[in-house]
Amino acid sequence: MIGMVIFSVILTSFSFYFYQVFYGSNILIEKTPEVVLIDRDDNFDSLRNKLYDQAIVDEILSFSFVAKALGYQDNVKPGVYLLEPDMNNLEAVRRLRAGDQIPVDVTFNNVRFKEDLVEKIADDTGIDPKEFLDLLNDESYLATLGFNKETIMAMFIPNTYEVYWTISSKALFDRMKKEYDRFWTSARKTKAEALGMSPVEISTLAAIVQDEMYIASESPTIAGLYINRIKENMLLQADPTVKFALGDFTIQRVLLADTRVDSPYNTYKYRGLPPGPINLPTIASLDAVLNYEKHDYLYMCAREDFSGYHRFAKDLTQHNKNARLLHKALNDRKIFR
Repeated sequence: MIGMVIFSVILTSFSFYFYQVFYGSNILIEKTPEVVLIDRDDNFDSLRNKLYDQAIVDEILSFSFVAKALGYQDNVKPGVYLLEPDMNNLEAVRRLRAGDQIPVDVTFNNVRFKEDLVEKIADDTGIDPKEFLDLLNDESYLATLGFNKETIMAMFIPNTYEVYWTISSKALFDRMKKEYDRFWTSARKTKAEALGMSPVEISTLAAIVQDEMYIASESPTIAGLYINRIKENMLLQADPTVKFALGDFTIQRVLLADTRVDSPYNTYKYRGLPPGPINLPTIASLDAVLNYEKHDYLYMCAREDFSGYHRFAKDLTQHNKNARLLHKALNDRKIFR
């Protein structure tokens, strides 16, 4: 009888212990939910240390025991996971083992060069920067999407997108192509066709408008001006394209020598639109081109009060007068470059 009692007590104690190991609260005890990033090179040991060092797991031995019992130690999946207060080991390990990630936000805006885009995307995801940049320059792959290495930036519509941290480079390209196709509705395509432009050409012009614009309300006016110049077969003579060709957007004053740079992006030297966008135009800039203001302006220059507004002109004589006001203001402020 005594032996049976002792055995019963021991069995009950072990049963209670194992119940606690599997079902007792062990994650973020009396804390708030927390996001955990498991890197691609993490293994169970590094993950266990991370969870313990960040005080996410209260009792690490029991967590390790359950992980081993469920075969998770050799099946760690990278990604971003949400762990909730007072989860037990079984719930946490099952979530991690299943790869039950939460999405992350990928945001890109204010992008000029491919390297800038790669940096923003790599910062938000686990994508390898070199791999992504290689795809941005892979002509054969880009052709399957309907772009080339000059026009591919038009496919990336600036916005915030939800993806999984473990998304591959090609999967992200596919996602951006779907977003691009979704943006270019039949209504927008009809407006582009009325201008005799493709969606990529609209993006290319919108990128110039965006760089010329400081006051958002002027965007349709600026767009209308460049459309007028295209219709008149005039050089666009857009300063931002020169800065892009030179690779220097710190220039405050484009000089005559700058406009002689031999680049297909230099619209002072080559007629028509550049080979592709000089930045990622926002949705507002794209729509400003599609809904451009109809007027007779052919010239513009920044106002001499540095307010961000422009002076628009219908003829070169008036434009030269406006330009002299600006040049004097630049000289007065000793802005020579």
